[in-house]
Amino acid sequence: MRVNFSYIKVFVLVLLVVFLFAFSTHRNSNRKVVQPIIKFIGESQPFITHEAVSKLLIQNQQTVTGKPKDIIDLSQLEAALNSSPMIKSAQVHMSVDGVLTAEIEQKRPIARVRTNMSYYIDDEGSFMPLSANYTARVPLVTGNIEKNNLTSIYNIAKKINEDEFLKIHITSINQNSDNTLDLYVRDNNFKVQLGSLKQLDKKINNLKAFYKKAIKDKTIDSYRVVNLKFDSQVICTKK
Repeated sequence: MRVNFSYIKVFVLVLLVVFLFAFSTHRNSNRKVVQPIIKFIGESQPFITHEAVSKLLIQNQQTVTGKPKDIIDLSQLEAALNSSPMIKSAQVHMSVDGVLTAEIEQKRPIARVRTNMSYYIDDEGSFMPLSANYTARVPLVTGNIEKNNLTSIYNIAKKINEDEFLKIHITSINQNSDNTLDLYVRDNNFKVQLGSLKQLDKKINNLKAFYKKAIKDKTIDSYRVVNLKFDSQVICTKK
């Protein structure tokens, strides 16, 4: 009987491949998760610390470090991170050798509310707690503020954040009992009465024109109130 060695070689090769695959799968599933790598995307100053992020990377009330990688639920870890009011979005990845990486995009504050409680408003208009790790230099918001009604404050804070002139000069926002808004200027001791947000762009342009002329005339420090409530004119009250 003639033996076909070609078939034997193919059979042995298949067995070898199956063995190596099973060995690799078994070895890979038993790899332990090493200390997670935490990367912050975007903001250079972390409002939430690496330690705080690590504390959120838990599964079944236990840290993931040292656990077999095949029992780690990445979607569960992402959900835990995204539940933090400091975090805008989070993605968690696992490499083949058990290195777990969490990429964190923090919320970005554009205003800080100071009433009976203090907190930030982020660039999407949502609540963000203060951080013990870093304080953002953003306009301070005072006055008649309701946490569940921040639309007007968010819109003016967003406008200030996106406009270089306003970003440089406006330090605080006050919302009055009738929901009208006042702005306060950094270097000059006067109040800008903005009123409502109707015709906001026109009012801001009026403020810029007034400021430019007052600086040129060297009268900028002579005013106590600059009234922009009427979009067609600027009414000024001297000290």
